[in-house]
Amino acid sequence: MDSSNIQSNSASWIFFIKLSFSIALISMATGILFMPGGLVIQGYFAICSLFLVSSTITLSKTLRDEHESHRLISKISDAKTNKILNEYSE
Repeated sequence: MDSSNIQSNSASWIFFIKLSFSIALISMATGILFMPGGLVIQGYFAICSLFLVSSTITLSKTLRDEHESHRLISKISDAKTNKILNEYSE
């Protein structure tokens, strides 16, 4: 596989993403914990927040997988086209 097409993120970017996700998650949990209201309301917001986080992670993984599959199909199509052109030009 051609390694020039592989894009990787820098270590500082990965650190920033993990840090911002952690801060957002801790802030949300702290807000729910100290929110005025009964345990039922806090529990409802906690479950909704966890569902929102898990849905976001699943959505981002699915979109990434779909994008990668389109790239793979495009590479296969390009390889077939190049093979046909090479055979025709010989």
